[in-house]
Amino acid sequence: MQTEKEDEEETNPEQFIALSDFSGGGSDQLSFHKGDRLLVHAKPSAEWWWAELQGDIGYVPATYLHQGTEGEEEEEEEEEEEEEDTSLEDPWQDEEYFGSYGTLRLHLEMLSDKSRTEAYRQVILSNSASLRNKVVMDLGCGTGIISLFCAQLSQPSVVYAVEASSMALYTRQLVKQNGCDAVVTVLQGRAEEMELPEQVDVLVSEWMGNCLLFEFMVESVLLARDRWLREGGVMWPSSAALTLVPCQADSYYAEKMAFWERPYGLDFTPLQPLAQQEFFTKPKFSHLIEPKDCLATPSDVICLDMYTLQVQDLEEIKGQFHFCVERSGVFHGFTAWFTVHFESLKTGGAAVELNTGPNSEPTHWKQTLFMLDRPVSVCVGDSISGTIVLRRNPVWRRHMTVALHWNVNSSTEETDNCKVGTKIFPMWR
Repeated sequence: MQTEKEDEEETNPEQFIALSDFSGGGSDQLSFHKGDRLLVHAKPSAEWWWAELQGDIGYVPATYLHQGTEGEEEEEEEEEEEEEDTSLEDPWQDEEYFGSYGTLRLHLEMLSDKSRTEAYRQVILSNSASLRNKVVMDLGCGTGIISLFCAQLSQPSVVYAVEASSMALYTRQLVKQNGCDAVVTVLQGRAEEMELPEQVDVLVSEWMGNCLLFEFMVESVLLARDRWLREGGVMWPSSAALTLVPCQADSYYAEKMAFWERPYGLDFTPLQPLAQQEFFTKPKFSHLIEPKDCLATPSDVICLDMYTLQVQDLEEIKGQFHFCVERSGVFHGFTAWFTVHFESLKTGGAAVELNTGPNSEPTHWKQTLFMLDRPVSVCVGDSISGTIVLRRNPVWRRHMTVALHWNVNSSTEETDNCKVGTKIFPMWR
């Protein structure tokens, strides 16, 4: 028997308007078009809501919806209000984004990441002679560590340290405290609005996010490149690659899903669908995969050339994969990480690499885990092939979705020939 409160919730869903098209990645996800009016019945998580559209019901990504009001006779006014309200929103969420970089928490995490920081230091050190008398831009400089490396390890004519957050005030102090104020000029502001007195020979930035592109600081880097990098200038990083591997995740699966089978000798399996929706519909950041849990040889699925990549390319980036299973086990999902390369300024010089994968020293990015809804048993000789699509959120520009489509082909005749799956994972701050 339903309670009065349950009746009220069921009969009074909230109306929302779709801000953009969305294609559902599974039978439990609802597809819709921009402008569609959806009725949201429940909000089981901040990321996915349970909604209805023309009698069809399914999960929808919350960030694709905008609050609407009821009443067909007021539809035109509502659409005008929608446009007005949306225009007032900050699609880049600058206040939140730059506010987080105005505190020490993230800078402590990044500076404590020795693999990351030493990679940039090695780039400067190994190219110190070639950097002499060069003009350098350090975009998103934070506390200015890369700018300080440049000033102390080489002899550039000037380093423009650009930082949009309030940390720039402290960066100026750090530059002066370390005796580098004659070389390093700290400029506070967004790269898109920054004015420099000259073009630069080298544009260096640490722009990478989870799954390489998350938060899309890379757009600022590309805009700065097009505006301020002289012809023949150097980009650091010079190239980047996103790597993927099918994997096991026994402990994580046991912790979040298998736990509900018989806790304390009781059958809690009715909670497993809820657990799947709560824990497996978004990626797991800061995952550390053991090399033994890789079911195949990892493969680069997306490669970026920082000299030719364009801002419009960021809207949707696709990759393909084909893995040959080398270890029998349980296919729980995919793990992703990235690698960036810094070309040498010296002819024939060796490039410096920063690899965030499981066979390198752990970084603060670690790896990103994408769990399937249901695990699949695989054997040596099976193949796992498919596509990955990184699609930028059309409204909230630091967010994106990762769509994975895969099929598992069995190498034996005794089992099903092919298992196919598709899943879309939202990624946002």
